[in-house]
Amino acid sequence: MTIADVKKNAEHKMQKSLEALRVDLAKIRTGRAHTGLLDHVQVDYYGSMVSVNGVGNVTVLDPRTLGVQVWEKSMVAKVEKAIRTSDLGLNPAVQGELIRVPMPMLTEERRRDLIKVVKHECENARVAMRNLRRDANATLKDMLKKKECSEDEEHKAQDDVQKLTDKYVAEVDKQFAQKETDLMAI
Repeated sequence: MTIADVKKNAEHKMQKSLEALRVDLAKIRTGRAHTGLLDHVQVDYYGSMVSVNGVGNVTVLDPRTLGVQVWEKSMVAKVEKAIRTSDLGLNPAVQGELIRVPMPMLTEERRRDLIKVVKHECENARVAMRNLRRDANATLKDMLKKKECSEDEEHKAQDDVQKLTDKYVAEVDKQFAQKETDLMAI
């Protein structure tokens, strides 16, 4: 393994952690409707569990309402029940083959609670970045002990890994600020 491999591997893992954070933050709902909100809601489709967008089209009807156009009439009731019993606190209404999912207004207290959840998720992402930095630095130290690189190369590589960590932690902070702004917007 070379120094370049260590840096590339660390960056790849940091990128994955950032993507995981984005996915987690997308699940935390703001007052606005977005199609990704129902991605993790599962529906019983002839014996197997499928996400809502696997049995119909999820669209944004207006800023506060989602629409689910189910492909099979027999699935409308199942999709409605799955959305209603999900942990999102949504109350869908059926209109023929279209399921309308209005987004309820968030109370100030609920917004504060959601910000705490977002803060916790972001802190977990920062810890993950620092752990990846630690692992990369340990690998570099091993390479130095095994005489696979010089002290100067190892020191420069550690500086590069630190810069990489700083870059991704700043990106996590940016994601937090964006989500906080979204949550506090009325």
